[in-house]
Amino acid sequence: MELSSKLEKRTAVCSVIGLGYVGLPLAVEFAKAGLQTIGIDISEEKVDRVNSGESYIGDVDSKELGEAVEKGFLKATCDFDVLKDVDTINICVPTPLRKTRDPDISYIVAAVGEIKKTLHKGQLIVLESTTYPGTTDEVIMPILEETGLKVGSDFFLAFSPERVDPGNEVYTTKNIPKVVGGVTAACTELATALYRAAHMNPVPVNSSRVAETVKLLENTFRSVNIGLVNEIALMCNKMGINVWEVIDAAATKPFGFMPFYPGPGLGGHCIPIDPFYLSWKAKMSGFEARFIELAGMINGDMPMYVVNRISEVLNERRKCINGSSFLIMGVSYKEGIDDTRESPAYDIIRLLQQRGAEVRYYDPYVGDLEEMAGVGSCEYRADEIGKLDCAIIVTGHKGIDYQLLVDNCSLVFDTRNVLKGVQGDNIVRL
Repeated sequence: MELSSKLEKRTAVCSVIGLGYVGLPLAVEFAKAGLQTIGIDISEEKVDRVNSGESYIGDVDSKELGEAVEKGFLKATCDFDVLKDVDTINICVPTPLRKTRDPDISYIVAAVGEIKKTLHKGQLIVLESTTYPGTTDEVIMPILEETGLKVGSDFFLAFSPERVDPGNEVYTTKNIPKVVGGVTAACTELATALYRAAHMNPVPVNSSRVAETVKLLENTFRSVNIGLVNEIALMCNKMGINVWEVIDAAATKPFGFMPFYPGPGLGGHCIPIDPFYLSWKAKMSGFEARFIELAGMINGDMPMYVVNRISEVLNERRKCINGSSFLIMGVSYKEGIDDTRESPAYDIIRLLQQRGAEVRYYDPYVGDLEEMAGVGSCEYRADEIGKLDCAIIVTGHKGIDYQLLVDNCSLVFDTRNVLKGVQGDNIVRL
């Protein structure tokens, strides 16, 4: 195949639609491998920053981005018309849930609509956005075949799930194996060649549906196990048992156990959303995914549990949430990053505000939340912290002096076991 030869010689022109947490790191890896790469995004701000070599994604180093741009291997644009001149297209657009928990693949459909306008023979399209099994061959393929071109012979179509873990310094876009499943064997072969040319580690599977389900299994596994350990945490609280000590002791078993940890709720672009793509598709097939739904219910109720626990503790101290001042410590969904997507901090803030609380936040990684969540930041000083009625550690970040918090705040509710080993009458643990 002509494209296979181009990829082997690295003369193929690649493109990535969507320059977010998935697309930008992927585009940079393609460029670093010597593949001419064009990034496409509807955001002019993102395009301008990429072209100036300025990274807005924590996992992408501005120096590496700048070098790729300077050497001419990477450029960005808002113009989808460039697709007529590319050999490969990777779709990395958002796939949120609707309020009804139904999949919203409108961004995928919009991207495919743009691809359709300039689709030509020999082109390879790879979807990386998480979605339900069947999207690639049931939704994307029919749209593209409306051009008269046939998949597997005229153009090639595959799915390869993104496996981005923001803030992970060990496993990155480059060294995380890439599961690849094509609509046909020829599609799988070409998509595998693309990732091999980018020095990634492709793992081919028999179909796009298998590849789509792989991603959903990975995150459903995490969601269900987090739901289990959250329920254990609620149970241990009722029985007066330290759940963190239980987990640490169980983790000493060298087989048959993997530690998961409770928390104030799920966050991020995957775990709170992806399992419902699978359960929705299962319902369409007449199957009820009970574990997924139950885990989602437990995990979704954790912010309310946190607020109710705080209410109980304040009541014991002859205080109530209404009129009390709170500090939310950490609003990103995990430590060491600025990503606040689906963060449980938003739910906790909203629930506290609904009960009449005055809420502020501190997070060294996250900027202004005034417009998004209606909360202002707090200076992390003893005199400021001493004015607060309660601080809630929603996300822990390394490098923060938590002793300052414990020494000066009248009540500290630790939802992440950040204060492990620290003792104090003012500390309440999840």
